[in-house]
Amino acid sequence: MPPQLLETQGLNSLAFAMLLFLLAAGFSLIYGVGRIANLAHGTFYMVGAYMGYTIATKTGNFWASLAVAALLGAILGWLVELLLLRRLRGRELDQVLLTVGLAFILADVIRAIWGADIRSSSPPPGLSGLVPVFGIQYPAYQLFVICVGIVTFVGLQLVLRSPLGARVRAVTADPQVAASLGVPAQAVASGTFTAAVALAAFGGAVGGPIIALAPGLDLQMMLLALVVVVIGGLGSVAGAFVGAIIVALVNGFGSLFYPEFAPFLIFALMVVVLGFRPQGLLGRRG
Repeated sequence: MPPQLLETQGLNSLAFAMLLFLLAAGFSLIYGVGRIANLAHGTFYMVGAYMGYTIATKTGNFWASLAVAALLGAILGWLVELLLLRRLRGRELDQVLLTVGLAFILADVIRAIWGADIRSSSPPPGLSGLVPVFGIQYPAYQLFVICVGIVTFVGLQLVLRSPLGARVRAVTADPQVAASLGVPAQAVASGTFTAAVALAAFGGAVGGPIIALAPGLDLQMMLLALVVVVIGGLGSVAGAFVGAIIVALVNGFGSLFYPEFAPFLIFALMVVVLGFRPQGLLGRRG
């Protein structure tokens, strides 16, 4: 097999890994801080993807579409947490059922607005060509996506090491003790949920030129994000980053060498990881 094909597939897998990370990191943070299994997170990704597509198509400004998608995602996340999830705090099963129902409702709204046709946005003019990488010509936009994921990971790590991050870590470890020490646990949980949904919507807008938009994309991305956080460890941003890379590489090269077994390989990997580390690769015990 030509080495150029392996290099291309490896870079494609890394670009897809960064999209999975943008989705899985928010899901993991929401669960770690608020103990909410937000099964509508993949739908928030798709909302951002369609909003980014619409704004980029109507205005011709791709960069504005990223900002607006993230902003609308933040507003949507804030409203969902304030009006729906806050009333169900501590009731995990009710939260799961609510987010599942919300995912179906938002998916139907998306279908009603945009229809069932397959759509895709175009990269901005400055990133629409090919650039030389490791001796091959590779799309510049995919490299941009890889850089976005790495910068986001580094930024999240810096935030988690800041005084604000200390509050987030305290609420993640024990919200009751954190609240007794003066940490506004409710505000931290609400802010984390809002930021995580904004990150998912931003990821959807970034992924628009790579992954075609169509009904069912939310379930596909949500399923892969769940595998990522299970492998990496719930509540761990670093785990989401490592898990996303592993899942994307297994999916990418599995599709290349064993296309009929690629989905099985991902779940087999998850079973193996859980067998040796039930908390995930970088998750905390308990």
